[in-house]
Amino acid sequence: MMGARSTNGATPHGVAPFFGAMAALAAWAFPAAALAQAPDLERAKQIVGGSCFLCHGADGESSSEVFPKLGGQNAEYLAKQLANFKSGTRKSPSMGGMVKDLTPQDIASLGAYFAAKPGTTHEIKDWDLAGVGRYVYLQGNRWSGVAACQSCHGASGHGTTTLPRLAGQNAIYLEMQIKQFNTRERTNDNEVMHAIASKMSELEIKAVSEYLSGQP
Repeated sequence: MMGARSTNGATPHGVAPFFGAMAALAAWAFPAAALAQAPDLERAKQIVGGSCFLCHGADGESSSEVFPKLGGQNAEYLAKQLANFKSGTRKSPSMGGMVKDLTPQDIASLGAYFAAKPGTTHEIKDWDLAGVGRYVYLQGNRWSGVAACQSCHGASGHGTTTLPRLAGQNAIYLEMQIKQFNTRERTNDNEVMHAIASKMSELEIKAVSEYLSGQP
C-alpha cells in the first residue's frame, strides 16, 4: 500500500475517484451480496414472527389489501426491494424502520422464505372490469400507447427473478403502486413503469388490477 500518497501528503490524481467508484459499486452490489448468502429459513421465520406478520401475514397472505401479498413472490425481486428499503432507494417510513437492522443474509433468507410459501388468489368481483384488464394486460392499448403488461411480467403474471409476480396480488395494492409509479412517489424500478403508468387511464388501472388479483 506504499505510494497511496505523494511525498507532499496529497492524494494522487485518480485515487479518490477510484475509491468513490468502488463505494458506489459496493452499494449497487448489496442486493447481489444478499442473494449470495445461504438462506436461513429458521432465522427468516423468527423475523416474520417478530414483525412482518403484522402486515404481511405469517405466510405472506397479507392482513389487508393495502399491503402486498408476499407468498409466492420471486425471491430475488423481494430481496432487492428489501435492500432498496434499507438503502432508501425505495421510500417508505414504515418499511425503512423495519429493515434497518437486517443483514444481507436476513434479506436473502426472507426472500427465500416467502418465495416458498403458496401464492393465493382473490375471487374476481367484476368480471366485465376484469375482462378489460385482461385485454390491456395481454394486448396493451395501441390507441393510447399503453404497452402490454405481459411483455415484461409474462402472460401468467408470474414475473421473473428481477420482476415481481403480479398474479394473485391485492388489487388495491396494485392500483396504489401503478399510481405511485406515475407520480414518481415510487422511484425505484421507475423508468419503464413511469412511462407505462403515465399513459394508463383510471379505468385501465382498476381493470388490470382486478384481472391480476384473480390470476393463479
